[in-house]
Amino acid sequence: MTAKPHPRLLAVNNYFYRRGGAEAVFFDHMKLFEEIGWEVMPFAMQHEHNLPSPWSDYFVSEIEYGRESGLLTKAKQATQVIYSFEAQRNLQRLMEKARPDIAHAHNVYHHISPSIFSTLQAAKVPVVMTVHDLKLACPAYKMLRDGHICEACKGGRIYNVARYRCIKDSLSLSAVVFAETMVHRGLGLYRHKVDRLVVPSRFYIEKLVEWGWPREKMAYIPNFIDVSHLSSDWDDGGYFLFAGRLAPEKGIATLIRAAAKAGQRLVIAGTGPDEAMLKALVAELGADVTFAGYVSGEALHRLIGQASALVLPSEWYENAPISVLEAYAMGTPVIGAAIGGIPEMIVEGETGFTARSGDADDLASALSRMASLGAAGRARLGAKGREMVAENFSAEAYRSRTLDLYRSLGVEQT
Repeated sequence: MTAKPHPRLLAVNNYFYRRGGAEAVFFDHMKLFEEIGWEVMPFAMQHEHNLPSPWSDYFVSEIEYGRESGLLTKAKQATQVIYSFEAQRNLQRLMEKARPDIAHAHNVYHHISPSIFSTLQAAKVPVVMTVHDLKLACPAYKMLRDGHICEACKGGRIYNVARYRCIKDSLSLSAVVFAETMVHRGLGLYRHKVDRLVVPSRFYIEKLVEWGWPREKMAYIPNFIDVSHLSSDWDDGGYFLFAGRLAPEKGIATLIRAAAKAGQRLVIAGTGPDEAMLKALVAELGADVTFAGYVSGEALHRLIGQASALVLPSEWYENAPISVLEAYAMGTPVIGAAIGGIPEMIVEGETGFTARSGDADDLASALSRMASLGAAGRARLGAKGREMVAENFSAEAYRSRTLDLYRSLGVEQT
Protein backbone atom coordinates (compact mmCIF):
# COMPACT_ATOMS: atom_id res chain seq x y z
CA MET A 1 0.00 0.00 0.00
CA THR A 2 1.32 3.44 -0.94
CA ALA A 3 1.76 5.73 2.05
CA LYS A 4 -0.37 8.84 2.06
CA PRO A 5 1.78 11.92 1.42
CA HIS A 6 2.14 14.52 4.11
CA PRO A 7 -0.40 17.35 4.00
CA ARG A 8 0.42 20.50 2.05
CA LEU A 9 -0.03 23.91 3.61
CA LEU A 10 -0.26 27.00 1.42
CA ALA A 11 0.98 29.85 3.65
CA VAL A 12 0.01 33.29 2.32
CA ASN A 13 1.29 36.72 3.33
CA ASN A 14 2.15 39.94 1.49
CA TYR A 15 5.79 40.01 2.61
CA PHE A 16 8.27 37.14 2.74
CA TYR A 17 10.67 38.63 5.25
CA ARG A 18 10.37 39.49 8.95
CA ARG A 19 8.86 42.94 8.72
CA GLY A 20 6.48 43.08 11.71
CA GLY A 21 4.29 41.06 14.05
CA ALA A 22 2.18 39.48 11.30
CA GLU A 23 5.30 38.29 9.50
CA ALA A 24 6.70 36.84 12.73
CA VAL A 25 3.55 34.75 13.16
CA PHE A 26 3.60 33.81 9.45
CA PHE A 27 7.19 32.51 9.51
CA ASP A 28 6.89 30.82 12.89
CA HIS A 29 3.64 29.15 11.77
CA MET A 30 5.38 27.70 8.70
CA LYS A 31 8.29 26.45 10.80
CA LEU A 32 5.96 24.71 13.27
CA PHE A 33 4.27 22.75 10.50
CA GLU A 34 7.48 21.92 8.66
CA GLU A 35 8.75 20.42 11.94
CA ILE A 36 5.94 17.85 11.92
CA GLY A 37 6.46 16.90 8.30
CA TRP A 38 4.01 19.12 6.43
CA GLU A 39 5.04 20.41 3.01
CA VAL A 40 4.74 24.19 3.30
CA MET A 41 4.38 26.33 0.17
CA PRO A 42 4.63 30.11 0.69
CA PHE A 43 2.80 32.56 -1.56
CA ALA A 44 3.79 36.21 -1.23
CA MET A 45 4.86 39.37 -3.07
CA GLN A 46 8.19 39.87 -4.80
CA HIS A 47 10.42 42.14 -2.70
CA GLU A 48 14.13 42.89 -2.50
CA HIS A 49 14.24 41.88 1.17
CA ASN A 50 12.50 38.52 0.67
CA LEU A 51 14.13 35.37 1.97
CA PRO A 52 14.97 32.73 -0.67
CA SER A 53 12.22 30.24 -1.50
CA PRO A 54 11.83 27.52 -4.16
CA TRP A 55 8.31 28.90 -4.66
CA SER A 56 9.31 32.51 -5.36
CA ASP A 57 8.68 32.19 -9.12
CA TYR A 58 4.97 32.17 -8.27
CA PHE A 59 5.08 35.31 -6.12
CA VAL A 60 3.16 38.36 -7.37
CA SER A 61 4.74 41.58 -8.62
CA GLU A 62 5.86 44.08 -6.02
CA ILE A 63 3.64 46.98 -5.01
CA GLU A 64 5.46 49.47 -2.77
CA TYR A 65 3.42 52.58 -2.02
CA GLY A 66 6.15 54.78 -0.59
CA ARG A 67 8.01 55.03 -3.89
CA GLU A 68 7.64 57.67 -6.57
CA SER A 69 5.74 56.43 -9.63
CA GLY A 70 3.87 57.77 -12.64
CA LEU A 71 0.12 58.13 -13.01
CA LEU A 72 -0.20 54.98 -15.12
CA THR A 73 1.69 52.90 -12.54
CA LYS A 74 -0.45 54.29 -9.74
CA ALA A 75 -3.63 53.47 -11.68
CA LYS A 76 -2.41 49.91 -12.30
CA GLN A 77 -1.52 49.50 -8.64
CA ALA A 78 -4.96 50.76 -7.61
CA THR A 79 -6.65 48.04 -9.65
CA GLN A 80 -4.31 45.39 -8.16
CA VAL A 81 -5.14 46.62 -4.66
CA ILE A 82 -8.83 46.11 -5.38
CA TYR A 83 -8.62 42.79 -7.22
CA SER A 84 -5.39 41.15 -8.39
CA PHE A 85 -5.86 38.94 -11.45
CA GLU A 86 -2.10 38.37 -11.43
CA ALA A 87 -2.32 36.82 -7.97
CA GLN A 88 -5.09 34.52 -9.20
CA ARG A 89 -3.06 33.45 -12.26
CA ASN A 90 0.11 32.83 -10.28
CA LEU A 91 -1.73 30.90 -7.61
CA GLN A 92 -3.45 28.79 -10.24
CA ARG A 93 -0.03 27.92 -11.72
CA LEU A 94 1.27 27.00 -8.28
CA MET A 95 -1.71 24.74 -7.59
CA GLU A 96 -1.22 22.98 -10.92
CA LYS A 97 2.25 22.02 -9.71
CA ALA A 98 1.24 21.11 -6.13
CA ARG A 99 -2.33 21.28 -4.86
CA PRO A 100 -2.49 22.38 -1.20
CA ASP A 101 -4.70 20.58 1.31
CA ILE A 102 -5.40 23.85 3.11
CA ALA A 103 -4.51 27.53 2.73
CA HIS A 104 -3.71 29.74 5.71
CA ALA A 105 -3.55 33.46 4.94
CA HIS A 106 -2.22 36.29 7.06
CA ASN A 107 -2.08 39.85 5.62
CA VAL A 108 -3.15 39.91 1.96
CA TYR A 109 -4.89 43.25 1.42
CA HIS A 110 -3.31 46.05 -0.63
CA HIS A 111 -0.74 43.71 -2.22
CA ILE A 112 -1.84 40.14 -3.01
CA SER A 113 -5.53 41.05 -2.53
CA PRO A 114 -8.28 38.63 -1.42
CA SER A 115 -8.97 37.72 -5.06
CA ILE A 116 -7.05 34.51 -4.32
CA PHE A 117 -9.82 33.33 -1.99
CA SER A 118 -12.15 32.89 -4.98
CA THR A 119 -9.47 30.82 -6.73
CA LEU A 120 -8.96 28.63 -3.67
CA GLN A 121 -12.69 28.13 -3.10
CA ALA A 122 -13.19 27.15 -6.77
CA ALA A 123 -10.44 24.52 -6.29
CA LYS A 124 -12.20 23.30 -3.10
CA VAL A 125 -9.21 24.18 -0.93
CA PRO A 126 -10.30 25.17 2.62
CA VAL A 127 -9.21 28.70 3.56
CA VAL A 128 -8.22 29.99 7.00
CA MET A 129 -7.13 33.57 7.67
CA THR A 130 -5.50 35.01 10.78
CA VAL A 131 -6.93 38.39 11.80
CA HIS A 132 -3.95 40.60 12.65
CA ASP A 133 -5.90 43.89 12.69
CA LEU A 134 -9.44 45.22 12.24
CA LYS A 135 -9.48 45.50 8.42
CA LEU A 136 -12.51 43.19 8.22
CA ALA A 137 -14.52 45.89 10.01
CA CYS A 138 -12.67 49.18 9.46
CA PRO A 139 -11.51 49.97 5.89
CA ALA A 140 -8.48 51.79 7.37
CA TYR A 141 -7.86 48.73 9.64
CA LYS A 142 -7.06 50.61 12.89
CA MET A 143 -10.39 52.17 13.95
CA LEU A 144 -8.38 55.31 14.55
CA ARG A 145 -8.82 58.88 13.28
CA ASP A 146 -6.91 62.00 14.31
CA GLY A 147 -5.33 60.06 17.16
CA HIS A 148 -8.64 58.90 18.62
CA ILE A 149 -10.71 55.72 18.44
CA CYS A 150 -13.16 55.95 15.53
CA GLU A 151 -16.01 53.59 14.66
CA ALA A 152 -17.72 55.86 12.13
CA CYS A 153 -17.85 53.11 9.46
CA LYS A 154 -19.95 50.82 11.66
CA GLY A 155 -23.24 49.73 10.14
CA GLY A 156 -21.91 49.77 6.57
CA ARG A 157 -21.07 53.48 6.49
CA ILE A 158 -17.72 52.79 4.82
CA TYR A 159 -17.90 56.01 2.78
CA ASN A 160 -16.47 57.66 5.90
CA VAL A 161 -13.01 56.34 5.03
CA ALA A 162 -12.99 58.71 2.04
CA ARG A 163 -14.95 61.46 3.80
CA TYR A 164 -12.37 61.73 6.59
CA ARG A 165 -9.34 60.88 4.39
CA CYS A 166 -8.36 58.08 6.75
CA ILE A 167 -5.52 56.74 4.59
CA LYS A 168 -2.47 59.00 5.06
CA ASP A 169 -4.82 62.02 4.97
CA SER A 170 -5.07 61.49 1.19
CA LEU A 171 -8.38 61.72 -0.65
CA SER A 172 -7.10 59.64 -3.58
CA LEU A 173 -5.68 56.83 -1.40
CA SER A 174 -8.77 56.87 0.81
CA ALA A 175 -11.00 56.69 -2.27
CA VAL A 176 -9.08 53.63 -3.50
CA VAL A 177 -9.57 51.92 -0.14
CA PHE A 178 -13.27 52.84 -0.20
CA ALA A 179 -13.59 51.25 -3.65
CA GLU A 180 -11.56 48.25 -2.48
CA THR A 181 -13.87 47.72 0.48
CA MET A 182 -16.98 48.06 -1.70
CA VAL A 183 -15.73 45.43 -4.14
CA HIS A 184 -14.50 43.01 -1.49
CA ARG A 185 -17.74 43.19 0.45
CA GLY A 186 -19.86 43.03 -2.70
CA LEU A 187 -18.09 39.84 -3.79
CA GLY A 188 -18.01 38.43 -0.24
CA LEU A 189 -14.28 37.74 -0.57
CA TYR A 190 -13.71 37.60 3.18
CA ARG A 191 -17.19 36.74 4.42
CA HIS A 192 -18.04 33.92 2.00
CA LYS A 193 -14.72 32.72 0.55
CA VAL A 194 -12.83 32.29 3.83
CA ASP A 195 -13.92 29.27 5.88
CA ARG A 196 -12.56 30.27 9.30
CA LEU A 197 -10.96 33.30 10.90
CA VAL A 198 -8.20 32.76 13.46
CA VAL A 199 -8.40 35.58 16.00
CA PRO A 200 -5.54 35.97 18.54
CA SER A 201 -7.49 38.06 21.09
CA ARG A 202 -10.90 37.70 22.67
CA PHE A 203 -11.33 41.45 22.34
CA TYR A 204 -11.09 41.26 18.55
CA ILE A 205 -13.65 38.45 18.48
CA GLU A 206 -16.11 40.59 20.43
CA LYS A 207 -15.37 43.66 18.29
CA LEU A 208 -15.91 41.76 15.04
CA VAL A 209 -19.15 40.25 16.37
CA GLU A 210 -20.24 43.78 17.30
CA TRP A 211 -19.61 44.79 13.68
CA GLY A 212 -21.69 41.93 12.29
CA TRP A 213 -19.33 38.99 11.88
CA PRO A 214 -20.71 35.56 12.93
CA ARG A 215 -19.06 34.25 16.08
CA GLU A 216 -19.10 30.68 14.75
CA LYS A 217 -16.79 31.70 11.88
CA MET A 218 -14.03 32.64 14.35
CA ALA A 219 -11.57 30.52 16.31
CA TYR A 220 -9.64 31.94 19.25
CA ILE A 221 -5.99 30.91 18.83
CA PRO A 222 -3.57 33.16 20.73
CA ASN A 223 -0.14 34.05 19.41
CA PHE A 224 2.77 32.05 20.76
CA ILE A 225 6.43 32.17 21.71
CA ASP A 226 9.04 29.53 22.54
CA VAL A 227 10.36 30.42 26.00
CA SER A 228 13.21 27.92 25.70
CA HIS A 229 14.91 30.18 23.14
CA LEU A 230 14.92 33.21 25.44
CA SER A 231 16.88 33.66 28.65
CA SER A 232 15.26 35.05 31.79
CA ASP A 233 18.58 35.42 33.59
CA TRP A 234 18.94 39.20 33.57
CA ASP A 235 19.81 41.87 36.14
CA ASP A 236 17.21 44.58 36.64
CA GLY A 237 18.53 47.76 35.02
CA GLY A 238 16.18 50.12 36.88
CA TYR A 239 14.49 51.58 33.79
CA PHE A 240 11.14 51.20 32.05
CA LEU A 241 11.10 50.36 28.35
CA PHE A 242 8.96 51.14 25.34
CA ALA A 243 9.96 49.25 22.19
CA GLY A 244 8.13 49.84 18.93
CA ARG A 245 7.21 52.33 16.24
CA LEU A 246 7.09 55.95 17.35
CA ALA A 247 3.59 56.68 16.06
CA PRO A 248 0.66 58.62 17.58
CA GLU A 249 -1.51 55.58 18.37
CA LYS A 250 1.23 54.04 20.49
CA GLY A 251 0.65 56.54 23.33
CA ILE A 252 4.33 57.39 23.80
CA ALA A 253 3.69 61.06 24.60
CA THR A 254 1.39 59.91 27.42
CA LEU A 255 4.13 57.56 28.63
CA ILE A 256 6.75 60.35 28.64
CA ARG A 257 4.43 62.57 30.69
CA ALA A 258 3.76 59.65 33.06
CA ALA A 259 7.49 58.91 33.48
CA ALA A 260 8.13 62.60 34.23
CA LYS A 261 5.31 62.69 36.81
CA ALA A 262 6.53 59.48 38.47
CA GLY A 263 10.20 60.49 38.33
CA GLN A 264 11.12 57.25 36.58
CA ARG A 265 13.80 56.51 34.04
CA LEU A 266 12.51 55.56 30.60
CA VAL A 267 14.21 54.06 27.53
CA ILE A 268 12.47 54.34 24.15
CA ALA A 269 13.64 51.91 21.46
CA GLY A 270 12.39 52.52 17.94
CA THR A 271 11.95 55.12 15.25
CA GLY A 272 8.95 56.65 13.56
CA PRO A 273 7.09 59.80 12.52
CA ASP A 274 6.70 61.17 16.06
CA GLU A 275 10.38 61.01 16.99
CA ALA A 276 11.14 64.74 16.73
CA MET A 277 7.97 65.71 18.59
CA LEU A 278 8.69 63.21 21.36
CA LYS A 279 12.26 64.44 21.81
CA ALA A 280 10.96 68.00 22.05
CA LEU A 281 8.46 66.90 24.70
CA VAL A 282 11.24 65.24 26.72
CA ALA A 283 13.28 68.45 26.59
CA GLU A 284 10.25 70.51 27.62
CA LEU A 285 9.45 68.29 30.62
CA GLY A 286 13.05 67.59 31.62
CA ALA A 287 12.15 63.90 31.77
CA ASP A 288 14.78 61.16 32.25
CA VAL A 289 14.31 59.57 28.83
CA THR A 290 16.86 57.91 26.57
CA PHE A 291 16.12 57.38 22.86
CA ALA A 292 17.91 54.20 21.83
CA GLY A 293 16.90 54.34 18.15
CA TYR A 294 16.14 51.19 16.18
CA VAL A 295 17.24 48.11 18.11
CA SER A 296 16.81 44.46 17.13
CA GLY A 297 18.10 40.96 17.84
CA GLU A 298 20.23 40.32 20.89
CA ALA A 299 20.53 44.03 21.69
CA LEU A 300 16.75 44.31 21.91
CA HIS A 301 16.53 41.16 24.02
CA ARG A 302 19.04 42.66 26.45
CA LEU A 303 17.04 45.91 26.66
CA ILE A 304 13.84 43.98 27.39
CA GLY A 305 15.46 41.50 29.78
CA GLN A 306 17.09 44.22 31.89
CA ALA A 307 14.01 46.49 31.98
CA SER A 308 12.05 46.87 35.20
CA ALA A 309 8.97 46.47 32.99
CA LEU A 310 7.98 46.70 29.36
CA VAL A 311 5.34 49.41 28.92
CA LEU A 312 2.63 49.40 26.24
CA PRO A 313 0.77 52.73 26.60
CA SER A 314 -1.37 52.15 23.49
CA GLU A 315 -4.22 54.44 22.55
CA TRP A 316 -5.82 52.23 19.88
CA TYR A 317 -7.35 48.77 19.77
CA GLU A 318 -4.23 46.60 19.95
CA ASN A 319 -4.82 42.96 19.09
CA ALA A 320 -2.46 40.58 20.93
CA PRO A 321 1.04 42.12 20.97
CA ILE A 322 3.80 39.54 20.70
CA SER A 323 6.03 42.00 22.57
CA VAL A 324 4.08 41.14 25.73
CA LEU A 325 4.88 37.45 25.29
CA GLU A 326 8.54 38.26 24.57
CA ALA A 327 8.81 40.30 27.76
CA TYR A 328 7.27 37.54 29.87
CA ALA A 329 9.49 34.92 28.22
CA MET A 330 12.51 36.97 29.35
CA GLY A 331 11.15 37.31 32.88
CA THR A 332 10.14 40.96 32.51
CA PRO A 333 6.76 42.15 33.84
CA VAL A 334 4.46 44.32 31.71
CA ILE A 335 2.52 47.54 32.24
CA GLY A 336 -0.17 47.92 29.60
CA ALA A 337 -2.96 50.30 28.68
CA ALA A 338 -6.41 48.87 29.39
CA ILE A 339 -7.46 48.90 25.74
CA GLY A 340 -7.97 46.30 23.02
CA GLY A 341 -6.49 42.87 23.71
CA ILE A 342 -3.76 44.08 26.09
CA PRO A 343 -5.63 43.61 29.42
CA GLU A 344 -6.37 39.94 28.70
CA MET A 345 -2.62 39.32 28.51
CA ILE A 346 -1.89 40.83 31.93
CA VAL A 347 -2.86 39.24 35.24
CA GLU A 348 -3.23 42.33 37.42
CA GLY A 349 -0.71 42.33 40.26
CA GLU A 350 0.68 38.93 39.22
CA THR A 351 2.37 39.48 35.85
CA GLY A 352 2.08 43.27 35.67
CA PHE A 353 -0.34 46.19 35.90
CA THR A 354 -2.81 47.99 33.66
CA ALA A 355 -3.57 51.71 33.42
CA ARG A 356 -6.31 53.68 31.71
CA SER A 357 -5.43 54.37 28.09
CA GLY A 358 -4.40 57.98 27.46
CA ASP A 359 -4.32 58.81 31.20
CA ALA A 360 -0.83 60.00 32.18
CA ASP A 361 -1.72 60.20 35.89
CA ASP A 362 -2.98 56.60 36.02
CA LEU A 363 0.04 55.39 34.08
CA ALA A 364 2.38 57.31 36.40
CA SER A 365 0.71 55.54 39.33
CA ALA A 366 1.31 52.15 37.68
CA LEU A 367 4.98 53.02 37.04
CA SER A 368 5.43 54.08 40.66
CA ARG A 369 3.73 50.94 41.90
CA MET A 370 6.02 48.75 39.81
CA ALA A 371 9.10 50.69 40.92
CA SER A 372 8.10 50.30 44.58
CA LEU A 373 8.19 46.49 44.31
CA GLY A 374 11.97 46.51 44.03
CA ALA A 375 14.00 44.21 41.81
CA ALA A 376 13.00 41.07 43.72
CA GLY A 377 9.28 41.86 43.53
CA ARG A 378 9.49 42.62 39.83
CA ALA A 379 11.39 39.37 39.26
CA ARG A 380 8.51 37.46 40.88
CA LEU A 381 6.03 39.10 38.47
CA GLY A 382 8.30 38.32 35.52
CA ALA A 383 8.68 34.69 36.59
CA LYS A 384 4.90 34.36 36.81
CA GLY A 385 4.62 35.83 33.31
CA ARG A 386 7.15 33.34 31.94
CA GLU A 387 5.24 30.50 33.59
CA MET A 388 1.96 31.74 32.06
CA VAL A 389 3.49 31.99 28.57
CA ALA A 390 4.99 28.49 28.79
CA GLU A 391 1.62 27.07 29.76
CA ASN A 392 -0.89 29.01 27.64
CA PHE A 393 1.07 30.70 24.82
CA SER A 394 3.52 28.00 23.78
CA ALA A 395 4.30 26.86 20.26
CA GLU A 396 2.90 23.43 21.11
CA ALA A 397 -0.42 24.92 22.26
CA TYR A 398 -0.65 27.04 19.09
CA ARG A 399 0.07 24.08 16.81
CA SER A 400 -2.40 21.83 18.64
CA ARG A 401 -5.19 24.42 18.41
CA THR A 402 -4.43 25.06 14.75
CA LEU A 403 -4.39 21.34 13.92
CA ASP A 404 -7.77 21.00 15.61
CA LEU A 405 -9.08 23.80 13.40
CA TYR A 406 -7.67 22.20 10.26
CA ARG A 407 -9.27 18.87 11.23
CA SER A 408 -12.64 20.58 11.56
CA LEU A 409 -12.20 21.54 7.89
CA GLY A 410 -11.37 17.98 6.85
CA VAL A 411 -7.56 18.15 6.85
CA GLU A 412 -5.83 15.45 8.88
CA GLN A 413 -2.23 15.21 10.06
CA THR A 414 -0.76 11.94 8.74
